[in-house]
Amino acid sequence: MNLPPSIETALTLPAGARFYRCALQVNPFAYVQRHSKATIFDSEAAYNAALIRSFKENDIEVIAVTDHQRCTSGQSLAEQARSADIIVFPGAEVETKEGVHMLLLFEPDASWDRCNGVLGDCGIHDQSNPPPNIKYDVHELLRESKKWGCVCIAAHVAGEKGLLRVLNNQARTAAWKSEQLLACSLPGPAEDAPENLRSILLNKNPDYHRDRTVAVINAKDVSGPEDMVQPGASCWIKMSDISVNGLRQAFLDPESRIRLNSNPEPEDHTEFVAAAWQSGGFLDGAAIHFNENLNVLVGGRGTGKSTILESLRYVIGLEPIGEDAQKAHEGIVRNVLKSGTKISLLVKTYQPSPHLYLIERTVPNPPVVRDDTGKVLKLAPIDILPQVEVYGQHEISELTKSPEKLTRLLYRFLEHDDNMATRKRAIQGELERSRTRILETEKEIAQISEELARLPALEETLENYKEAGLEETLKEQSLLVREESVLKTADNRRNPFEGIIQALKQELPIDRAFLSEKALDGLPGKEILIAADAVLDRLDRDMEQVYILGRKAVEHAAKGMSDMHQRWGLRKQQVQDAYEKILRNLQKSKIDGEAFIRLRRQIEGLQPLKERKATLLRDRTAFQEERCKLSLEWEDTKAEEFRILERAAKKVSRKLKGRVLVEIVAAGNREPIATLMREQIGGRLSEAIDTLTRMKDFSLPVFADACRKGRDALVKRYLFSPSQAEKIASAGSDVFFQIEALDLPPTTTIKLNVANDHEPANWQPLDELSTGQKATAVLLLLLLESNAPLVVDQPEDDLDNRFITEGIVPKMREEKRRRQFVFATHNANIPVLGDAELIVGLSAAGEAERGRASLTAEHMGSIDNPKISGLVKDILEGGQTAFETRRLKYGF
Repeated sequence: MNLPPSIETALTLPAGARFYRCALQVNPFAYVQRHSKATIFDSEAAYNAALIRSFKENDIEVIAVTDHQRCTSGQSLAEQARSADIIVFPGAEVETKEGVHMLLLFEPDASWDRCNGVLGDCGIHDQSNPPPNIKYDVHELLRESKKWGCVCIAAHVAGEKGLLRVLNNQARTAAWKSEQLLACSLPGPAEDAPENLRSILLNKNPDYHRDRTVAVINAKDVSGPEDMVQPGASCWIKMSDISVNGLRQAFLDPESRIRLNSNPEPEDHTEFVAAAWQSGGFLDGAAIHFNENLNVLVGGRGTGKSTILESLRYVIGLEPIGEDAQKAHEGIVRNVLKSGTKISLLVKTYQPSPHLYLIERTVPNPPVVRDDTGKVLKLAPIDILPQVEVYGQHEISELTKSPEKLTRLLYRFLEHDDNMATRKRAIQGELERSRTRILETEKEIAQISEELARLPALEETLENYKEAGLEETLKEQSLLVREESVLKTADNRRNPFEGIIQALKQELPIDRAFLSEKALDGLPGKEILIAADAVLDRLDRDMEQVYILGRKAVEHAAKGMSDMHQRWGLRKQQVQDAYEKILRNLQKSKIDGEAFIRLRRQIEGLQPLKERKATLLRDRTAFQEERCKLSLEWEDTKAEEFRILERAAKKVSRKLKGRVLVEIVAAGNREPIATLMREQIGGRLSEAIDTLTRMKDFSLPVFADACRKGRDALVKRYLFSPSQAEKIASAGSDVFFQIEALDLPPTTTIKLNVANDHEPANWQPLDELSTGQKATAVLLLLLLESNAPLVVDQPEDDLDNRFITEGIVPKMREEKRRRQFVFATHNANIPVLGDAELIVGLSAAGEAERGRASLTAEHMGSIDNPKISGLVKDILEGGQTAFETRRLKYGF
């Protein structure tokens, strides 16, 4: 990938602890010869070369050479392995005076003289002919190994010469429970150990119970390349500093740092890979090479922790939640990052396949996304990081104030139904079209009804004219009025076809560019898809013929109607001449014949409206039936979505069993109905709205039905005041249709168990909790089940230490295998008990607006690095002296 120099530099920085595949009981060629092991190799050089080749083929990066009661015999193998970039712990397998085999591993850079000296201290002075046992028992060896700077492992602990097989009774119990015993080796997982020893290894035997379990690793005798393919020959150990201390830290925290070959592999997840800043300002030149698991920024006030995390939010383009978080974010961008600062973020996604993206943003411009070739993509960062979450200081507390935003936290736990949102939009669209059709139909029915209301009076007047004999006198003119109505109706039947033919013309020719050779190039099914081009071509030609025929038919009809109008116009003129003569004679008798004809014309004009009204009434019935079906489908779809959310809530409650309980309230957010009533009905409705808001079970269809039934139904069911009920009931069909089509989002109720361990559960809802307890409950949800990074600035601000150590840290340790965390903190429990893979120590010169942050490579790593552990003690514990003082005062 074409990366900018700033990111290239970031990638050279330490990324903290990662898993190394380690084989910690490798035998040299001398051991194979001495024990007459079957081998095809006739020289040490051939043996070493084949073994190293096997290490490479099996991704072994770290080995320990451990001959029995000897160390210098492995010198040649160790040197050749190091030449092949394999890290080597020099060591030996010693046999205690009880007959227990133990592995002694020295620092990778320890001299062979140092190793020989330790073996001499054990009583082995002649490695060519060592004694069968050393002078120390297990207890003494464990004690002395710490003085020597070695790490001690109980070899093949459940097998021959293993600690649990050789020792018995109190001796075995005492040795196993020794605080100095950190690790033992097995050929497989503890669950596969002999039945009589399994409970001890799993720390379930009360006689052998330890506060800290003995780490189980896979490390069995490797006496040739063929042994490396066996699962029990190696295991994965997480370290940032490959050293005795790195191993010791891994053994102290095996759950986090040791993975046997029988354990599942870590899950791939979206991750920040590296970030860099170029500005000339506070973060100028700063860079971080992120770890894929838990990253923790530590530093004093004003060292840039919040600035880095808000930079991540800014480059991704995420909006803060709540006003306070928004103000804080804008303040950091404007006053600390400042205009012109360029932030670069390299991210890696794994779905649908591994892919690197570079996101760049220069303040105050929008972000730019590039692919692995450097090409600018028409994507927003959120398109490639759809589930990433960033929370600033106290922002989680702000999140607890919004039941709707809490509900959105559950979306990651949903059974993914990509069609649900599409289905809802489609039904809402159909409901809107249905509403429009019904309202337009009812409007036309009302207009026609108003017109037809005049008909009885007109017909009564006509009868009076008839009785006066005027109809017979003006019969010819009266019939002419009816003929005129027939002509008008004929024109109305013909006219729509002109629009239909014109609409057809606009669709021709059919656009087939998407089926061109170029468009289909590279598609495996190209030969099948290309057939669509011929189909549409034929359709295009056929429809062109339809258009030609249709146009001719319409033109022919227009000419025919024109001819007919012309002929009828001549007839009308003849009748009109006769009619005017009759009118002159009637005027002599003071009778208004023209009024009679106008009356007849009005009645004839109203007659088609009767048919139109009947048609509209049938249409309205059909539209109402269709809407009824749509309304049922709408309610069913919302109910289905709620059930999915409800299952997600139960899933979360199971995952946080005993700590957090999540419940979903259907249609819990009544704001949409309140807004609609205020905007569409208006007036004083506050009491009615409050009633609907407080209702435990509220149904939109039931409410709309009560509105249609009128004031009394609303008063009876909802106890509205008569005046407010009257106002609502008179709102009209349009409002009632809108009520039916609303989507009242569900809300989330979160409860936290505030009881101490081993006490009965005491569930308290979020609104009755302290700020810290609220943040604890929500943070536990945030930690769960997502494959996208979670960034939180000082999560401990609103939490107490008990909740951090008992609730947050255990869940963080569990979830970091599946997702990336980036935290800034002042609390030692998060990086230490959480076993952060990458700890980044920050310092600064001057205040944020005028100074500069310092992020150095030596202050980046894991707790197994002495410089990092010292940094954590200094920054988070106040130094070694302060830590020891507190420890003594607490009585620990």
